[in-house]
Amino acid sequence: MTVTGEDSVIDVDPLEPPLCAPLRRDLGWAQVQRMSQSAGHRDDPVLRQIRATAAVRRGTRMTKVLSAAQVSGHLGGWLPYGFCYRACDIAHLHDPQELALLGTDGAVSAEVAYALRWRAVDPLDYEVPGGPAQPGLATLQAHNRVGAMILGTGFTPSTDDLVPEFVTAGFADLPMPANAQLIAYVPGGEEVILYTYQPEQHGWLRLAGPRWRGLLDTLPGVTPDREYVPCTTPGSAKLVGQIRDREYEAVADPPEEFRVRALTRAARYPVSTLSRRAEQALWRGVPCWVLQRDDAWARLRLVRPDNDALAATGARCYERGVYESWAPVGELADHHIADIPYVL
Repeated sequence: MTVTGEDSVIDVDPLEPPLCAPLRRDLGWAQVQRMSQSAGHRDDPVLRQIRATAAVRRGTRMTKVLSAAQVSGHLGGWLPYGFCYRACDIAHLHDPQELALLGTDGAVSAEVAYALRWRAVDPLDYEVPGGPAQPGLATLQAHNRVGAMILGTGFTPSTDDLVPEFVTAGFADLPMPANAQLIAYVPGGEEVILYTYQPEQHGWLRLAGPRWRGLLDTLPGVTPDREYVPCTTPGSAKLVGQIRDREYEAVADPPEEFRVRALTRAARYPVSTLSRRAEQALWRGVPCWVLQRDDAWARLRLVRPDNDALAATGARCYERGVYESWAPVGELADHHIADIPYVL
């Protein structure tokens, strides 16, 4: 965190502006940290001012801490979704035990921590949990939660740190950008890049050498010696773009490159428009993303979880803030394909 003052000059990465706090004699670090951990300060203007400095820009590195099972899911084709952090806000956390506290599915391992790291395509893909877009998160009862409680201040529960947290907008799946990374943190704090995402091939290229092959042994269903892992699960969201009014599936490589998805490099033309495409519906009056479906049933994820939505749908919490349910396709209302446009 950066302390601001009239004479301060800060040299920062424009894609990752630092979290800044106007500390003074009557407002010290310890007090700000305590405020961030109290639901009574959700609407405190000073805390909101501090939280607003944690901006996401196009190209900001985002991180989601994963369990071994979640790593296997992403290798199979899961997309980024749910709770995440700016990489710069947790750059000081390298110990597996520290990072495990930021996990979302309740699994804890003191030996190794995993993470997915990617670059944001656009700020509109991210919201503050418990903020105006997701006010019901902080009111969810303990028996309906997995993982740490949601304070509603915009900061993650911590006894020592001030870490702003985000959720993907409406808990949506986000298309995986090019060069996303699956990472491991081992005892001693060393960061190991295990895989990097290749969007044209829709798969993961292994980067971990023989020294780190043991880290892959703990991933369920993963063959450590496999150099390339194709995704087998179709994503519920994709990018589409246009060139001269003709639509193509697109690839994002933030902050500047947005192109046609093509196996040959010569055909990867830049697109002139870009949108995130996903399927939406109402079930029992509750807005949901349609993650998958067949002729009879659909798997849904709640867009704005709160106690009323859970009571109406019976949705189950699969990880922190993420509530899903199965519903008969015939009961869905306003079932449609939504395009969320980005400004290029």
